[in-house]
Amino acid sequence: MDILMNGVGLVLNVDTLLVILAASLFGIFVGAVPGLTATMAVALLVPLTFYMDTIPAIAAIVTTSAMAIFAGDIPGTYLNIPGTPASAAYVGESHALAKKGRAREALGINLVCSVFGGIFGTIILIVVAQSLAEVALKFSAFEYFWLAVLGLSCSIFISVGSRTKAFLSLLFGVLLSTVGLDMMSGAPRFTFGVPDLMAGVNFIPVMIGMFALNELMSYYGSKSEKKTISVVDKDSVFHNVPRHIKRYWRNMVRGSSIGTLIGALPGAGADIAAWISYGVGKGRSKDSSKYGTGNIEGIVDASSANNSGISGAWVPALVFGIPGDSITAIVIGVLYMKGMNPGPTIFMDGSGLIYALFIVFILANLMMLPIGYIAIRLSKLFILTPSRVLMPIILCFCIVGAFAINNSVVDIWLMLIVGLVAYLLAVNDFPMAPAILGLVLGSVVENNFMSAMLRTGGDLTSFFARPISAGLGIAVILLWCSPLLIKAYRYQKRRKEEASA
Repeated sequence: MDILMNGVGLVLNVDTLLVILAASLFGIFVGAVPGLTATMAVALLVPLTFYMDTIPAIAAIVTTSAMAIFAGDIPGTYLNIPGTPASAAYVGESHALAKKGRAREALGINLVCSVFGGIFGTIILIVVAQSLAEVALKFSAFEYFWLAVLGLSCSIFISVGSRTKAFLSLLFGVLLSTVGLDMMSGAPRFTFGVPDLMAGVNFIPVMIGMFALNELMSYYGSKSEKKTISVVDKDSVFHNVPRHIKRYWRNMVRGSSIGTLIGALPGAGADIAAWISYGVGKGRSKDSSKYGTGNIEGIVDASSANNSGISGAWVPALVFGIPGDSITAIVIGVLYMKGMNPGPTIFMDGSGLIYALFIVFILANLMMLPIGYIAIRLSKLFILTPSRVLMPIILCFCIVGAFAINNSVVDIWLMLIVGLVAYLLAVNDFPMAPAILGLVLGSVVENNFMSAMLRTGGDLTSFFARPISAGLGIAVILLWCSPLLIKAYRYQKRRKEEASA
């Protein structure tokens, strides 16, 4: 109880509450501007968190990401342009409703489902994370190696689009993780004689370059004009929400459950959770023909999944130090910077930090209701913000943020190079999530593999000698073989059908 009260005291103070309020406004604004993603918003916050205490820093990131995910529904509804990738799954439904003059109704149900999904995912995080931490205390280098490999593998198999491109994107991230001194020999690798790279690639400028600078280049490289608002909404925000919830409450629970589960898979994230939940809802719907024509049911399924996916992504991040998505990949870097090392021991800390983190999650999602309502009422002001004014300001933040951490010009060049590579990957439909996972988990795989080899004298069978390690190893191998197994099953099924015909 004392630890819980310590956690409450860390959150319920003027400084932290003001940070949550400011982050709410920042997240709403960024999410409502097409092209500015939740991950980009968090990446821009990282330099500021360097000067904050631990709880306000994490509160800023949690609140910003939750608000930005919801706010991405605003331009999606009015302009048919999703503000964040997580809003893309149901943008057609929202915009179709807006054309019928029901924009605020669509945004109202989006808001309530987002709050429900975020709180649902937080409750699951609170219940599951501490139990998993007790199991994780038994982990050694063997288990962490397989867990990291499983995370890297999931980032490929879950990615939307070509798995070959996802694999190449992953290799780019792993390559970045190898820069610096070799842990065994102490020899410099890929430093090109630059002393600043001896300690490895700085995480923060890479994140800023990969997301913020990449988005800037995409904006200036695009010739498409911003769409104009052609819909008028005179409906109420919450008037029809109780009726929709009464009818589709099962969809809310199912979408939140799917979002939490998918979010906990390394490399998945809120956008994939929303797409899967939308697809499952359409498949189980009694009248799937209404999907795509302005169906509230599809909005309920997907919007409850994307915010619960954010909370679910924190499960592997806190328990194992393995990010569930790009946002928690950034968070892990911030946690290390603040001396709050992710892993099972974080739950053994008597300072109440972990309880403070849970309280921040709940506060951030509850804050979404009043702030989101105001944002819906003022939504046209957000989407009419001139991008030609906003983008140069963001570029300044990128440069200052990359430089400020170490006061190093090398970090600015690193940001520029990574941003250019990320832009080239993005325009060719390479996913970014595998690259982030490769950067974060590449060193985890290498360090634990080398530690295990030193401990066992190079015996590879030792990775299957322990029960948990063997189970994880078998799961990874089955995942690798799953495409072949699926093809073999389909081939056998086709042969049987041809024989019976």
